[in-house]
Amino acid sequence: MYKTTSSSLLRAASSRSPLLSSRSSLTQSSSSSSAASASPSPPSSLLGRRPFATSSPAFRSLPRWSHCLHSRPSPFRLSSQIRAVSPGLDRLERKFSSMASEHPFKGIFTTLPKPGGGEFGKFYSLPALNDPRIDKLPYSIRILLESAIRNCDNFQVTKEDVEKIIDWEKTAPKQVEIPFKPARVLLQDFTGVPAVVDLACMRDAMNKLGSDSNKINPLVPVDLVIDHSVQVDVARSENAVQANMELEFQRNKERFAFLKWGSTAFQNMLVVPPGSGIVHQVNLEYLGRVVFNTQGVLYPDSVVGTDSHTTMIDGLGVAGWGVGGIEAEATMLGQPMSMVLPGVVGFKLSGKMRNGVTATDLVLTVTQILRKHGVVGKFVEFYGDGMSGLSLADRATIANMSPEYGATMGFFPVDHVTLQYLKLTGRSDETVAMIEAYLRANNMFVDYDEPQQDRAYSSYLELNLDNVEPCISGPKRPHDRVPLKEMKADWNSCLDSKVGFKGFAIPKEAQEKVANFSFNGKPAEITHGSVVIAAITSCTNTSNPSVMLGAGLVAKKACDLGLQVKPWIKTSLAPGSGVVTKYLLKSGLQEYLNQQGFNIVGYGCTTCIGNSGEINESVGAAITENDIVAAAVLSGNRNFEGRVHPLTRANYLASPPLVVAYALAGTVNIDFETEPIGTGKNGKDVFLRDIWPTTEEIAEVVQSSVLPDMFRATYESITKGNPMWNELSVPENTLYSWDPKSTYIHEPPYFKDMTMDPPGPHSVKDAYCLLNFGDSITTDHISPAGNIQKDSPAAKYLMERGVDRKDFNSYGSRRGNDEIMARGTFANIRIVNKLMNGEVGPKTVHIPSGEKLSVFDAAMRYKSSGEDTIILAGAEYGSGSSRDWAAKGPMLQGVKAVIAKSFERIHRSNLVGMGIIPLCFKSGEDADTLGLTGHERYTIHLPTDISEIRPGQDVTVTTDNGKSFSCTVRFDTEVELAYFNHGGILPYVIRNLSKQ
Repeated sequence: MYKTTSSSLLRAASSRSPLLSSRSSLTQSSSSSSAASASPSPPSSLLGRRPFATSSPAFRSLPRWSHCLHSRPSPFRLSSQIRAVSPGLDRLERKFSSMASEHPFKGIFTTLPKPGGGEFGKFYSLPALNDPRIDKLPYSIRILLESAIRNCDNFQVTKEDVEKIIDWEKTAPKQVEIPFKPARVLLQDFTGVPAVVDLACMRDAMNKLGSDSNKINPLVPVDLVIDHSVQVDVARSENAVQANMELEFQRNKERFAFLKWGSTAFQNMLVVPPGSGIVHQVNLEYLGRVVFNTQGVLYPDSVVGTDSHTTMIDGLGVAGWGVGGIEAEATMLGQPMSMVLPGVVGFKLSGKMRNGVTATDLVLTVTQILRKHGVVGKFVEFYGDGMSGLSLADRATIANMSPEYGATMGFFPVDHVTLQYLKLTGRSDETVAMIEAYLRANNMFVDYDEPQQDRAYSSYLELNLDNVEPCISGPKRPHDRVPLKEMKADWNSCLDSKVGFKGFAIPKEAQEKVANFSFNGKPAEITHGSVVIAAITSCTNTSNPSVMLGAGLVAKKACDLGLQVKPWIKTSLAPGSGVVTKYLLKSGLQEYLNQQGFNIVGYGCTTCIGNSGEINESVGAAITENDIVAAAVLSGNRNFEGRVHPLTRANYLASPPLVVAYALAGTVNIDFETEPIGTGKNGKDVFLRDIWPTTEEIAEVVQSSVLPDMFRATYESITKGNPMWNELSVPENTLYSWDPKSTYIHEPPYFKDMTMDPPGPHSVKDAYCLLNFGDSITTDHISPAGNIQKDSPAAKYLMERGVDRKDFNSYGSRRGNDEIMARGTFANIRIVNKLMNGEVGPKTVHIPSGEKLSVFDAAMRYKSSGEDTIILAGAEYGSGSSRDWAAKGPMLQGVKAVIAKSFERIHRSNLVGMGIIPLCFKSGEDADTLGLTGHERYTIHLPTDISEIRPGQDVTVTTDNGKSFSCTVRFDTEVELAYFNHGGILPYVIRNLSKQ
């Protein structure tokens, strides 16, 4: 099916002709006088933006402007505006001006001419370095190289850093550290609220230290899209969008007002209102620049986001990935990201997908292949003849699921398909011409019409697209792919198998159980595998017209044959942008989706992030009273247990057309090849093949229904906000007035009693084990997510403050309140803690007393008695969505260290950012092999002088019962050691900014 090879460096196809073969040193190149007047990249606070300014203060206090070159304001006018609102930026601008003649690479700063005369701007030319090593670099690494060259000041970014990147073939295997300065930052509201809370709190801390609070201001463009708050409270109704938005504003009015305050109090921050779309689809269709043109300086777009699926933009040829919000906040404030120079896996795609196979089938196949290969901490770069048959939307689908296959990025270099998509989505012809000219001039464009040459990769994979077959993934993990033809057998195997990722341990005699109930006065029944939630949702798929229109065609064919989804199945459709609604309406297919119950419920993530809303009470009662393993089928990217809905133990990821098909079948316990979906109006059996559209049918509808004007109209309208958003009133203060009675926004204690002197490394002595975990503990297990359970510590906190249960809202919506989030940490109802001897749920044993308590109550008891705590864990600790609170929560609970077999990349970074020590057991060892039960007390022998700690060094851990073992400290860079020395990344930033 696919080929895999690993070697130190394997070669794969490149799109360029060889450059000059003579090699000159960096010193010679940079001292050239060919561009003596060159200036470095301007401060990122001056970066060009699309026009979101409105007549109301709904969005921001500074205007934004278009990608289009003709509508970019003059540098003089822009500089005046920025100087007027931020003297700090003025100082930074003067610093850059003074550096102009000193830039180490001014010799390669050259002009990019327009074909008809004049120039697009100037840029740092990689070919002008005359270094043959650059010819072999993966395209994704070239973006890191260009950024390092442009930002090189021999302070934050040095010429030595540039050399490391150029010498990638030799340096990447050594795990060398490099700085990276992304062009912009992307946020969604769940992660954006705590980020803005932290920025507001940092301003207060600066004030208390006697420094200028206005130094806390984003220095790179920040886009925040509110998409995580809408829930599917109302479904199967033509009024669902309006009804759900009204409920969204009722629940979140305080949060939304806070974000609106942030958009005016902080410079360079855009907030896109609720109801506009899913952040990653908005980024793909509108916010993504591909190439910036800032005051005449051209450079590649790049972005880090506080959502792990930021990688979706990689499908557009924009380097982007998820980071912890704490790290993103530092990036906003001008700090370079410290990262290990990654290896790059070259993934060759050949052939063409068969008729009826979808992009979802492809991405689930790719995810399984890459998980098996092992790509954590690496870039994956796609290339090959098969690329020509992949639409931009198909590429974005694959890039979106990078977190699921474990890579930092799944990158698709810009080619002709990219340019066509940019035109389709309303980018101007002049902008697209500039993008193509710049990328060709800087050898960052792939032209598959030209001869291909070798390019170096760390390892190599190949997939023939003809081998991809229809599939789904589940029932508990996105990388557990199941070919559709094997689904019935796999389902029955899951019923038989012991409880685990592929098992529910249902006794044979109970597997045929039928639960009867009454639905709206009519008899109904469900069994194991019955579908109770069917949701077309998530940026992964709703950005792809082929699968969305494919779902509409399935619904139409089903209606034509007389099939109908059972009324007790909660069906929903949540598009990623208003463009989807426009083309579904134009095609006439929305009507048929409505008939099957897939009415549009809102524009946001909904079911994919657990905002599925309640299912019918009679259905819920039938599930719980009969212990039914009910199923959810969704076109999302995450299906971890407990995430989609508390009552759906089986959750499957599927393409939108298959979501409709499973809803029609009413069960996942079906072989679509041999068993009918239902009975048609003529009394004949109807099979999946009878309602499945051909590739040609889908392509025809896409061609006639997806038009550029739809994108232009959609994004012109969202700049106007909506009445509910525009009516929110916010104060004009630049310092936030904290309301101690608020249960949504609360001043966190991170900087309490902070001084200018860093506290230094903290010791861990005689710590108790708060929790003892096995493998694959995700951020869904750790971080507060989903609904607030009525008997939880968070519920008790809210009720003590007079909040009715109906107004609890979700944990995600209350991420701006540290008191609630600390109480919700490790509150997942499906969490398995070895200290509880098989009992599942959010409890632990308080070791000194032997009492079983909620995790929060046990942690507070340890904390009040002055005892440190640690966590033991298995492999892949912290996998899943990027969530700050998976690190902030444990820190507030008093956790000092986590000892695991391995960590997910972003979560490890977040732990470091909050001052928690991540340690890895040695290969072949874990808590079980070492005989650790979690009832011991642990001392971590870490030096108390930061100068004596080195990245990745070994330390000894001892227990009070005489055990001793060695662990690797996962501070991966010198910068992370500096964060640890300061007690975390945010105190580090505050102290450094205070000194400036």
